[in-house]
Amino acid sequence: MTFSYNHLFTFTEAIFRSIGCPEADAVQATEALLAADLRGIDSHGVARLIGYVRLWEAGRINPTPRVGVVYETPSTAVVDGDGGLGLVVAPKAMQVATEKARLAGTGWVSVKNSNHFGIAGYHAMKALAHDMIGIAMTNASPLVAPTHSLDRLLGTNPIAVAIPAGEQPDFVADFATTTAANGKLEMLQRKQQPAPAGWIQDAQGHSSTNPNELKDGGALLPLGGETGSHKGYCLGSVVDIFSAVLSGANYGPWVPPFVAFLQPPADSVGQGIGHFFGAMRVDAFRPAAEFKAHMDNWISTFRQARAVDGQQVLIPGDPEREMAAERLLGGIPLLEIVVQDLETVGRKFGVQL
Repeated sequence: MTFSYNHLFTFTEAIFRSIGCPEADAVQATEALLAADLRGIDSHGVARLIGYVRLWEAGRINPTPRVGVVYETPSTAVVDGDGGLGLVVAPKAMQVATEKARLAGTGWVSVKNSNHFGIAGYHAMKALAHDMIGIAMTNASPLVAPTHSLDRLLGTNPIAVAIPAGEQPDFVADFATTTAANGKLEMLQRKQQPAPAGWIQDAQGHSSTNPNELKDGGALLPLGGETGSHKGYCLGSVVDIFSAVLSGANYGPWVPPFVAFLQPPADSVGQGIGHFFGAMRVDAFRPAAEFKAHMDNWISTFRQARAVDGQQVLIPGDPEREMAAERLLGGIPLLEIVVQDLETVGRKFGVQL
């Protein structure tokens, strides 16, 4: 089924307000969540709405958090999310980063006591309107085995970098540090389709294509797969340390799970999930117009690179930008099982889908 963006926005906002979010926070959470659906990252959009509601029902999300800075210098800060929705906490933390960058040239913010924040790219892109480079990353539930390990110690731990351009569309890289994000595995489960080779390993460390492997003790593989996973392992580790060891959030195997039916580890080492944000004023390095002119040249050069037969050379952000334009006009398609989940949530709060 296909729904218009405005239709889903009205429904989702009503659900967030039903769990107690103030109007401004409900709007912010909805905008962040639907950014994923618009950009074609269906695994992180309204398909996860029921997950947030279940976390709230389990008492693991505070709908009225007092998000605030608990430690800072002129260019850095630690933000306590007070157990709020990451969809609300993260934009507030990114705002702190951009405000510090406005004064100091760069701003760096590490966050503790938060929850899942949607797609990293949405938060990194907040810096673009200020002629700043934005960086966003977060740790996540431990579903990933480090290289040569059977134990799940890391999350999919995404990294996003948004860089402003002039005439050309902005450069936006947003990627998990695993071969594939767990949300994509969840979508394959819903479609009852196998996973590509190199995404997961079974409980004995052997390659598997069973999308349900994680339920039987298997693990996601770091970016690079079976031959280069040490690179993804390193990237995921950096995200975990910047997001959590630096802020005071839980890290490694202590990161609380997104699913509500699993309890967070009893011996936690921090508070909630952690994020990390950066904002860099372009004119702290060179005049913004000059930089963006050269970004246009960089993008044009790479876009015009000779392509192999049947392929096209893309700039990071191209597929998501095209998908957003298409879905704003033609609507957002949802799997039947996702529609059923939304209808279930709607009935709970008396909101019609």
